[in-house]
Amino acid sequence: MKQTQTFEVLNVKCGGCANTLTTKLVEDFGEVTVNLEVEPRQITLDIEETKVPALRVALKGLGYPMSDENLSTVEGFTTTAKSFVSCAVGKMGS
Repeated sequence: MKQTQTFEVLNVKCGGCANTLTTKLVEDFGEVTVNLEVEPRQITLDIEETKVPALRVALKGLGYPMSDENLSTVEGFTTTAKSFVSCAVGKMGS
């Protein structure tokens, strides 16, 4: 059963990042709302609990890991670099 859940996400800086999240996640997870007014940023979506691990993987792949992820130093740098690319792509697509 789907329920509305909110997750804190790292590396989200601007509307370009938000655009990437909303466009890249919609196919697999439905509509995603990004709150740029809080720190760390938050995403909200209707999701089944069984799909949360897949959401974690998708977010990390885009460079926006959940704030409770336990990242190594290398993973932290890697996700930050990915987020810059995702942000640029999001800016071009808006």
